[in-house]
Order: sequence, then C-alpha cells, then structure tokens
Amino acid sequence: MNEVSPVVQRFIANVSESLQLWGLQDPSNEEWLVCDSGEYEDADVMPLWSEATLAQSHCTEDWSNFVPAAISVDDFLEFWVDDLNQDDVLVGIDWRSDDDCEELEAFEIGQLLADVEADED
Repeated sequence: MNEVSPVVQRFIANVSESLQLWGLQDPSNEEWLVCDSGEYEDADVMPLWSEATLAQSHCTEDWSNFVPAAISVDDFLEFWVDDLNQDDVLVGIDWRSDDDCEELEAFEIGQLLADVEADED
C-alpha cells in the first residue's frame, strides 16, 4: 500500500483509540454482513466501521435485522485477515449511506492495524 487516503487514515486513527472494528451481524444466526462491491464487478465486500454509532446508522431497510458487533484488532489480525483474503472478500472502510466507500483488501488494512497493535505493546 503506497499512499493511505484520508478516509483510511481517519479509520485507523479511530480504531487505534478503541482497538475495535465494527461490523454488522445477524443475531439470529451470527452471520456477518457481506454485500456486493460498489467498486468492483463480481466482488464481495464486508463493511467495517471505526465506531459503533456509524455501524448502527446502517441497521435500516435491508439491513434492519443486523446489529453492530465489535471485532477486536487482535481477533481481526489473527482470524479475519486470512479468512477474508482466502474468500476474496474486500473490506469497506467506514461505509457511508450512499454505498460509497473505500474498498481495500483485508491484508492492506491488516498491515495498518498491525502497526497500531505494535504501538500498543
């Protein structure tokens, strides 16, 4: 990853404060929300937010049965990055209401979050 956009910088800064990411999970079956990419044809994306309130604001309409669920940075790095990469699922950073967000490969976010985790140690 050469240049980090302001959106990604803000996301990483917010996550570094709480050491948590937020996704949307269906409490009835514990499935995580993954949807079609807004940027790439035939690609899936998992929206992630840096704050619970941002995630909560998307629990409407088609996503009304989902609730915000925290993922620790440690768990994301240990379990999620490899799984998302193996499944070719991108990560949508601080998804916005118009379905427009920055979509990155999980390992790119993982590298940035590993730096955050290293700073905490």
